[in-house]
Amino acid sequence: MNVLLAPVAIDKTGTRSSPSIRRYITRKRHYFVLKRIIDIVLSIVVIAGVLSWLVPLVALLLRFDSTGPVFFRQKRVGRGGRSFVCYKFRTMVVNELADSLPADPEDLRVTRLGRWLRQTNIDELPQFLNVLEGSMSIVGPRPHMHADCRRFAEIIPRYKMRNLVKPGITGMAQIGGYHGPVRDRTDAVLRYQYDLYYIRNASIWLDIRIMTKTITRTLTAGTATPVVNNV
Repeated sequence: MNVLLAPVAIDKTGTRSSPSIRRYITRKRHYFVLKRIIDIVLSIVVIAGVLSWLVPLVALLLRFDSTGPVFFRQKRVGRGGRSFVCYKFRTMVVNELADSLPADPEDLRVTRLGRWLRQTNIDELPQFLNVLEGSMSIVGPRPHMHADCRRFAEIIPRYKMRNLVKPGITGMAQIGGYHGPVRDRTDAVLRYQYDLYYIRNASIWLDIRIMTKTITRTLTAGTATPVVNNV
């Protein structure tokens, strides 16, 4: 198995977390400084080079597709468990369950344009605004809704250890093939494995590998599984 995609070993409870992880992350101060610089530079490039023309285009298409705002804003769990507002292009009709019930592949709430935006991962691009403001990073564990974070924390010991780092637009779990709604406890545990592996082995080289694989899989979305979605 490719070392990059190999999940960290876990015990029967679903984790082998230890207090040393916190000290390990603290010692990576220089890595996090360089990571932040890369985040700022790349997010400015994407915002200026892509979102500057993509937002007006999507806004126009959404106007003909359904009624509602261009952006979907939702409170997600960030670093240290703090809340932040996560941005996405709106892909569903406006509904009261948007903050508590994740969309599934056949969800009737998803619009025709929204389904295409999800399949191509374009709906996630506004999160580069989150990266620029500092609430997210390009690479990291995917941010959960608060309801999901509480639910997973009840069944997986020390689940909130994944909140030691900023959430990302893409991450280890996504390039490992885990995306979309969590199906069961096993699915949640396996994603958590990948998140812990990333936290323990975080480096600029690993970030570059994850970004490269994400871009490659996104560009071949017609023949491969999308890697960035509502996780």
